[in-house]
Amino acid sequence: MDDQFYMARAIELSRRGLGRTFPNPIVGAVIVSPVGEIIGEGFHSGGDHAEVVAIANCAERAISTEGSTIYVTLEPCNHIGKRPPCTEAIAEAGITRVVYAVRDPNPIAAGGAERLHSLGVDLTAHIRESESAFANRAWLHKITNKRPYITWKIASTFDGFTAAIDGSSKWITSDEARSFVHVMRAESDAILIGTGTALADNPSLIPKSDARRPLRIVMGERQIPEDAQLNNGEAQTLFFRSREVGKMIDKANEIGLNSILLEAGPTLGAALLTEGLVDEIHWFQAPTVLGAGQKAIGDLHIKTLSERRNFMIFTSEMIGPDLHTMLFPKLEARS
Repeated sequence: MDDQFYMARAIELSRRGLGRTFPNPIVGAVIVSPVGEIIGEGFHSGGDHAEVVAIANCAERAISTEGSTIYVTLEPCNHIGKRPPCTEAIAEAGITRVVYAVRDPNPIAAGGAERLHSLGVDLTAHIRESESAFANRAWLHKITNKRPYITWKIASTFDGFTAAIDGSSKWITSDEARSFVHVMRAESDAILIGTGTALADNPSLIPKSDARRPLRIVMGERQIPEDAQLNNGEAQTLFFRSREVGKMIDKANEIGLNSILLEAGPTLGAALLTEGLVDEIHWFQAPTVLGAGQKAIGDLHIKTLSERRNFMIFTSEMIGPDLHTMLFPKLEARS
């Protein structure tokens, strides 16, 4: 067992914090004894930082951390906020080596590596860096681009329709695909829909079999009935009575959201895509066709083939009978 192995475990732990930590990042930590035994683990879930949780995990079982190594997915913080710096907690625990994956790009919390070095702690950086950064991509994107990371979920027929001509749409995709989406909801900080989707589907947007309750954001100018499921009190709902995407992003930044799951229809989805605000797409296609109906994506104002928007297929897999494709926008133009 080596650094790669222990960091892989830390990354696995970090993912348990998805949907729990905003405005902070997800972080996982693993403490390993001098003889290579994992003696403590932790992850950030909105309270204490992962390093502190892992150290406390050892203390609860009366296990000494003297001379141990801690593996952390993000460079330990070096600032005093609601809690003391993790660098001090690490040094006080007698941990003599820190291995981290991603350097902290947040200027407020950065400098942890330098502080640990000054305290005599041995440092190793960039272990499984790309894997850890991918798991934490929403927060890293927010810090770099000053806005939340937006993932669009689309469920359609194989020929790209999300509803029939009469508006019926339940259910196009399978139970297995919908279960996958519930996991996506639980791992998101907020779920965004338009008033059209709210009125047509009366969704609750509550993840099943999970205690997490993402913020529900409804964007648009139409009134939502008082007896709608969005008013059921099971989660906080923000009714953003505007069609201005920029103002919605400003509000999301004010709240501190890391990630938004877009479950909107073709109009709002196309508006965000046109503005370059869709960072990831999860497209679930059922093996059925309609030939006509509501298209998955609305008008992008594309007049010629050279203006088309291109995507990179990251993964493609079967979920039950449905095809699930994960895509990222391509920045370069295709001639």
